Amino acid sequence: MPTVSRPAFSPSTLLDEPFVRFAVTDIDGVCRGKHLSGEKVVAMLEGGGTIASALFGWDIADQLYENVCFTGFHTGYPDIGLQLDAGTARQLPWDDNRWLILGEHVNADGSPLAICPRQVLKRVLKKAETMDYSAQVGMEFEWFVLAETERSVREKNFRNLTTATQGLTNYSPFRIDAQHGFVRDLFNWLPAIDVPLEALHTEAGPGNFEGAIRYGDALKAADRAVVFKEAVREIGHRHGLLSTFMAKWSMDFAGCGCHMHQSLWRDDQNSFHDASSTHGMSDTLRHFIAGQLHCLPQLFPLYAPFINSYKRFVEANLAPVKPTWGIDNRNVSLRVIPGSSKSMRLETRTPGADANPYLAIAAALASGLYGIEHKLPLDQAAVSGDNKGAECVERLPRTLAEATEALNRSELAHELFGEAFVRHFVETRQWEVRRFNNSVTDWELQRYLDIV
Repeated sequence: MPTVSRPAFSPSTLLDEPFVRFAVTDIDGVCRGKHLSGEKVVAMLEGGGTIASALFGWDIADQLYENVCFTGFHTGYPDIGLQLDAGTARQLPWDDNRWLILGEHVNADGSPLAICPRQVLKRVLKKAETMDYSAQVGMEFEWFVLAETERSVREKNFRNLTTATQGLTNYSPFRIDAQHGFVRDLFNWLPAIDVPLEALHTEAGPGNFEGAIRYGDALKAADRAVVFKEAVREIGHRHGLLSTFMAKWSMDFAGCGCHMHQSLWRDDQNSFHDASSTHGMSDTLRHFIAGQLHCLPQLFPLYAPFINSYKRFVEANLAPVKPTWGIDNRNVSLRVIPGSSKSMRLETRTPGADANPYLAIAAALASGLYGIEHKLPLDQAAVSGDNKGAECVERLPRTLAEATEALNRSELAHELFGEAFVRHFVETRQWEVRRFNNSVTDWELQRYLDIV
């Protein structure tokens, strides 16, 4: 991919801007933010700012939580601190080169807000630093592109939706051309905003795409992932297209995953690589895998945060249903990709495309570092082929309710992420389950309406 030259950022340049965007993610990974005057953003970059704590007080449908301790009617929704990160500033070529800056949340004394997703990841990365590691992460996203708009899907009541491409051809260099303008703009505009798109191809269904973002430092990779999802939606809108990162938007097609490629580095050396060992796997990598296998059932909602997330985990569909590992095997949760000292890495295939990138990366790295710190042995054998060898491995949670209960019970989760974060995340997942349990679905109407 050619190098894209971007103008250097200086806060003073914003003084001439009529408005600037900032964005953060809420607990669900949804981008939230405002358009502010350039002068206001400069002031925030220098001295910080505030935003309503309601950002963590509403769910993905903007309904106010009734069960969370952090904020609500019982607190009056006071402000929380907001810090903008000047290092994330980028100009959006599809929006008249308007500046976008990402941010994170802090307490009144300037300390990190425990439930802020970006701060959760930064806490894990500080742990890595104390162990003399830096983490490199590369993200891949699967998603569906629909020839619809926000209005049309509602007019159709979310039924009989039209996909942006037709037919089903994986890796097709021709079907993707049905959306030539959209694809062209992705390759031209994403690198311009420091989201280097390395590959894009059709996947397992009409309108199903997969994009691979070049690897980088873990925090930058998470920022890129957040911007990627938002940019794909915005660029698509300009072509009359609607993109969805739902884990399973239709039972007729495969689900949408997020594959995370990780490696740990020390003194400019890949700590996962050992040329003298089988498959080039170092002891560090083996401990890292053991840590993720150990933690995965307890941290599952961080990878699969919604009711719909669990519709993706079905057997024989390349979505891992058990905590397993293997060598270059796409049936497993953890795929070791053997390679040179530069390319040796681990691919965690569990997360859905609907996961909050900050939290999914934090969960994977925290789990692996736990395995290294405690020297967990990789006693579980690698599976082969169609999960041969995984017959006695216990299945991952089948529902959000089951997964949330496991997270709530987990002493390990509280150790890795702190009491405040786990409590808030569990409360929000319990709310999601409650909302679903109180709903009457199309399936119920079709099954029972004129029978019982």
